[in-house]
Amino acid sequence: MTNAPLTELSALIAKYSKAEGANATNVPGLQVLRMSAPSMRLPVVYNPSICIIVQGRKQVLLESEIYHYAPSEFLAVSIDLPVLGQVLEASADKPYLCLQIDIDPHQMGEMITQSGEPVATSRDAPRGLFVGTLDDAMLDCALRLTRLLDTPKDVAPLTPIIMREFYYRLINGAYASSIVQMVMPGSNMQRIATVIKRIKSDLTQPIRIEDLAGMASMSPSSFHHYFKQMTAMSPLQYQKRLRLTEARHIMLTEQTDAASTAYRVGYESASQFSREYSRMFGAPPMRDIEGILGR
Repeated sequence: MTNAPLTELSALIAKYSKAEGANATNVPGLQVLRMSAPSMRLPVVYNPSICIIVQGRKQVLLESEIYHYAPSEFLAVSIDLPVLGQVLEASADKPYLCLQIDIDPHQMGEMITQSGEPVATSRDAPRGLFVGTLDDAMLDCALRLTRLLDTPKDVAPLTPIIMREFYYRLINGAYASSIVQMVMPGSNMQRIATVIKRIKSDLTQPIRIEDLAGMASMSPSSFHHYFKQMTAMSPLQYQKRLRLTEARHIMLTEQTDAASTAYRVGYESASQFSREYSRMFGAPPMRDIEGILGR
């Protein structure tokens, strides 16, 4: 892989990342990210996407597992996952720069089905994320997609074409077997993804494993096994992480108190919320928020 495409991609990301953190663009599903200093571990819920680092280094923590990635590498995420992200290498002169491309597993799955080619499958579903090495074909697609930022009139007609090629490269590249497992229609991964959308749709509702297993057309024991295999946590742990991450976001953006926020995300007990929040973030809710805001 030559340095020229990465250098050009870095320049484009720097040009269109006006603010620290994630920056939306006028290309649907494309975000550019910049951080000018290393960060603390921050909770984030990844949606299905490919994250390509072009400068700096980052790590993602999924429960006890740590995933590192650096320039010329990408993080592939196939289902909505609550993780802790931490930028490890960044400075004002050489900021962390990353490109995030949202993917549609259903469109990719349809492409596999339409191709008629036999695909390798496995009884075991993979984790909902993995780190891979970027190849020239994927980098070329990512660069052409990002170049559209300079020519707004080309965004609508060309984005679908480039994205289709990007999907093609993913399902025919070095990581095809992992990608196919993630997006194949009717796969265990896709059935679990449907359940996850249900959990996310209303965090205030209690969940019953039997009901979720029925949605996935699995027995309760199989559902619990596959869910934990893909997310590294049980369904109840998953919902709790989503609730606490959303609560922190609410308190930071709306300046609400801990008790009212707890009820908004589905907790019946403010004291239980405070205990679980402290375990996840290392401090009680209001002290944590005050520390972030510098009060």
